[in-house]
This record gives sequence, structure tokens and C-alpha cells, in this order.
Amino acid sequence: MRTERNGLLRAAASDDAVTSIDLQVLSKLFDSAPDTAFFVKDAEGRYLAVNESLVKRHGLRSKADVIGKQPRDICQGEFGQVPSKQDEKVLRTGRSLNEHLEMHWNRPRHPVWCLTTKLPLHDPAGNVVGLVGFSRDVRVSIPTDEIPTAYALAMEEFERTLDPAVTPAWLAERSELTTTQLARFTRRVFDLTPTQLIAKIRIAAASRLLRDTEKPVVVIALDCGFSDHSAFTRAFRRATGVTPSVFRKQR
Repeated sequence: MRTERNGLLRAAASDDAVTSIDLQVLSKLFDSAPDTAFFVKDAEGRYLAVNESLVKRHGLRSKADVIGKQPRDICQGEFGQVPSKQDEKVLRTGRSLNEHLEMHWNRPRHPVWCLTTKLPLHDPAGNVVGLVGFSRDVRVSIPTDEIPTAYALAMEEFERTLDPAVTPAWLAERSELTTTQLARFTRRVFDLTPTQLIAKIRIAAASRLLRDTEKPVVVIALDCGFSDHSAFTRAFRRATGVTPSVFRKQR
């Protein structure tokens, strides 16, 4: 198994060079990143290497509980199906998934927003033989007292009203920034684009209402600034991997 794992991790550094990386060294490196779930998988989407953060997020005791399994094997319901389906697409098409904003669950059922990246791994002949990736927690990266007052007030108004009219242009105007300045500052603070941030706030609010109230889904959609039930369902599923109704049932 060790030979198979080390042989898998051959990623082209250039057209002419191939770099081999020891899986154990790589997983130990990411053990020092508690805000990041790291993984390497084989051509069947089975874990070959993970870091401690990924193990703890699933409420498991050791890496041995993960190795050789697929996400659907260690996470029940639709939440386990989503990453497995993502893996299948990357492995089938050879196309990477880059900074996909999505909601993950830490045990016990604690929602965390992540930016997920998955890259295909190729053998010397160019065949896809696995993938490597990570899901990085989205967190505020600077002290809140360093956030300009106009920006903070604009964010507070949006989070309070969830006005459907809010767009990056609206946020820039309320923040007294150009759209370029807004994009740069939002990336610095949240490590997100303004569009990603707006989507995150709407979906996070909707998930709380689905979890804590009995409001109809269509009412929650409108309360959170979506134009209709269909638009809400598409956006919610894109972020969480499940429909609002399924999310509510699994709460």
C-alpha cells in the first residue's frame, strides 16, 4: 500500500519535470493547519492521506478510520454524497475545482463555511490517477476594529435586512469604496469575493431559519432576499450540496 500511495502522487511541475511527494510528509505538514481539511485520494475517490483536521471534523479518532474510504463512507446522508460526487467529476473530466464556496459540518453538527479546491493528479502518460485538495475555513482575517465604519455599517444593514437589492455595486456604494477597492478589501478580510460573501450571508441566514424555525421554505427564500423558491433552491444546493427541504430534515 505504501508503494502504491507514493507512486500515485506524481504531479507535473512543468511539461518536462515530474515531482514525487511522500504522502506521510505531506499529511504531517497539513496537520499543523487546523483550519484546513487536507486530503489525497486515489482514482476511485478513496482517501490515501488526510490531516488531523479532517479526522476531527468527522468525529473520528484516527486517520486509520478514514484511509481507504470515500467521503460517503464516513459522512451519512446527502452531506457525504456531495464531496464524493465532486471527486467523481474531477476524476472523470480531469478538470479542477477551484475555491468553491460551500458549507461543511463539524461534529457535532456545527456549520463551517469553506473554500474547497481539488486538483487532478496525473501519471507520466497523462492519465488521471487521483486527486489532491483541501477545504479551508473562511474566517475574518483582521481585527474588526480595523474595518472602516462605512463598510461595517453596510454589512450590518445587509445582514439585518437581507435586501434582495444588495449587490457588489450596492455594497461598494454604501461602503464609500470603488468596486475595485471593495473587492480588494473583501478578499483581505474574508478571503472571498464580494459575490461569494453576499451568497454566504444569504445562505447562512436561510440555514439558521431552516434549522430553528418552522417557516415554509418559500417564506424563508423571500426573507433571505431570493427572488423565488427555485432561485433559492439552486443557490442553497450549490452551497450546501442539498436542497433546503433535505437540509431541514437532517437538522
